[in-house]
Amino acid sequence: MADHLKVSIVEYPVRGAGSGPYGIAMGPDSAVWLTQVHHGRIGRMTTGGMHTFSYQLDPPTGHPSVITAGPDGALWFAESQGHRIGRITTDGVITVFPVPTREAGPFGIAPGPDGALWFTEMNADKVGRITVDGAISEFSLPGSGTFPSMIAGGPDGALWFTLNQGNAIGRITTDGVVTIHVLPTAAAGPVGVTLGADDAMWFVEIAAGQIGRITADGRITEFPLPDRTARPHAITGDAAGNCWFTEWGANRIGRISPDGRIEEYALPTPSSEPHGIAIGSDGDLWVALEIGSIAHLSPNSRIAPLFG
Repeated sequence: MADHLKVSIVEYPVRGAGSGPYGIAMGPDSAVWLTQVHHGRIGRMTTGGMHTFSYQLDPPTGHPSVITAGPDGALWFAESQGHRIGRITTDGVITVFPVPTREAGPFGIAPGPDGALWFTEMNADKVGRITVDGAISEFSLPGSGTFPSMIAGGPDGALWFTLNQGNAIGRITTDGVVTIHVLPTAAAGPVGVTLGADDAMWFVEIAAGQIGRITADGRITEFPLPDRTARPHAITGDAAGNCWFTEWGANRIGRISPDGRIEEYALPTPSSEPHGIAIGSDGDLWVALEIGSIAHLSPNSRIAPLFG
């Protein structure tokens, strides 16, 4: 067996038992920012593991989901049950913007190439766009009940998103032109999506236990996981061309190389429910564990993983 990457893992508790860390992002202040879905809070943790601040949303029942760094030096997040898009500065000032469509269920959010933030509306079959001063536009998608989930900027100046119940990957240009690419595997349930260093979009199929890759012209390749019941959820790319993903149902973090080789690493705490994943400028990874902590993964030396 060839040598494989060793990953050291440390878990840091998040204050507030049951708060449910869910989304995670690296902030412009070189800190880790997270959503606490059950308590309706936005948290900040240093890269040394100190949970320094936790900011309460009003009301606290909005279920903040995905969080991302915006182009304006603030963090932006979606509230899937509050039906709002939120903005928080690095010193904790929060502004919220209601989504025009009632009960839209915004979930994924990502910066676009046009200086705005783009987000999905799970319940409305729409993709939204919000400027940094809070002006919102909405674009309808074909079909109904498609459950648009996560979204990411592509290599082509467009945004790419997953249709969890539509079993497809979507692409939307900044002027609202939508293209849909149906997945080869039926009922695959795509969720997380990210831009890879190879200029393709990589995504996870939570129901099929696979990782997918789609090129800018729509060619799709799927890579089955060793454990098809692992329930992959979120994914992010590193500078070396690999993608890292969470396995919510298997309590692991996975890594897939550009040629499809998969390695997996067990988390120390059983049933920790890994959800969001983010990568720092140093290549270290940060994972939100809904059980109540943040995992810090440092890839550093070479040994054999669980699989690979």
